[in-house]
Amino acid sequence: MNIHEHQAKAVLAEYGVPVPRGYPAFSVDEAVAAAEKLGGPVWVVKAQIHAGGRGKGGGVKVCKSIDEVRAEATRMLGMTLVTHQTGPKGKLVQRLYIEEGASIAKELYLSLLVDRETSRVAVVASTEGGMDIEEVAHSTPEKIHTFSIDPATGPWPHHALALSKALNLTGEAAKQARTLLPALYNAFVDKDMALLEVNPLIITGDGALKLLDAKVSFDDNALYRHKDVQALRDESEEDAKEIEASKHELSYIALDGEIGCMVNGAGLAMATMDIIKLYGAEPANFLDVGGGASKEKVTAAFKIITADPNVKGILVNIFGGIMRCDIIAEGVVAAVKEVGLKVPLVVRLEGTNVELGKKIINESGLDVIAANDLADGAEKIVRAVKG
Repeated sequence: MNIHEHQAKAVLAEYGVPVPRGYPAFSVDEAVAAAEKLGGPVWVVKAQIHAGGRGKGGGVKVCKSIDEVRAEATRMLGMTLVTHQTGPKGKLVQRLYIEEGASIAKELYLSLLVDRETSRVAVVASTEGGMDIEEVAHSTPEKIHTFSIDPATGPWPHHALALSKALNLTGEAAKQARTLLPALYNAFVDKDMALLEVNPLIITGDGALKLLDAKVSFDDNALYRHKDVQALRDESEEDAKEIEASKHELSYIALDGEIGCMVNGAGLAMATMDIIKLYGAEPANFLDVGGGASKEKVTAAFKIITADPNVKGILVNIFGGIMRCDIIAEGVVAAVKEVGLKVPLVVRLEGTNVELGKKIINESGLDVIAANDLADGAEKIVRAVKG
């Protein structure tokens, strides 16, 4: 689950992390009131959306008067902000963050994330802050430094020294790194974060460290432990289909393709997406119904797929181990009878109760294309969609 910048900074401030003063605003009047409360003489008006690259898209502006704050707030609220992370459709700006200006001597990059290979928290640092870290990794990988922290011990002084060395910190900034890194680590672990990215982390004019931007994502599987984090969720920033899927405990991610996929098992789902691309089309979603899905859950999954206007065909690919093929078949039939079938549907069933599942499909009267295996199913749905 993602949250907005102003929410991320509020969470981190609870752990003593240095962030600029600022206030969220949902209207122009609130933006002006926030600027007056901060006092100036420089303010930054920031559009709040769940995407990076806001500055390049016109979503971050430095203002030197209250009138400028009012003008920028008027311009941003209600605008569709397009960045390299939003895609061409962009995102609607419904809230702003009014923040005090900062004297920037140097911009740095710092992030914490879960390293699944070592089962530790990895710290990634670079002197090239304020830039796309992917571009830095591509052009100058030697400027990116990584080290990990053992969860059994947490951060030690030598970790702060490693951070200072990676970021070329001296004086007050190096001293501050000794408390900054443990604070960020504690926030990361306590709140079950999946990603904590600070870009940029700045050295101010007086040599101190401060977070100028912060991006935080939480592990969805741990949200039940954090009611305060759940309260930060902004559903207007999420895909409606993904929200609906979460209500039924379905693993669903919307994509930009034309072929909807219903699969059981994450590995098989990834393989299904790959083979669709191999045959010349693009998947419209990742959808794993899981091993113990019910008829109702399968019906909900099918409805979510068909609710996507980009879907021109559907491939159901089930290998029944724990998941029984007859349950999938019953769910598909029930969903089609309820919402109708306006696009080609290819069904590949294999495994537990496969013959019963095929019988249910065959006797349903639905216009379904049967597939013998994964490659056959992918070829048939791509051919049906592309003619």
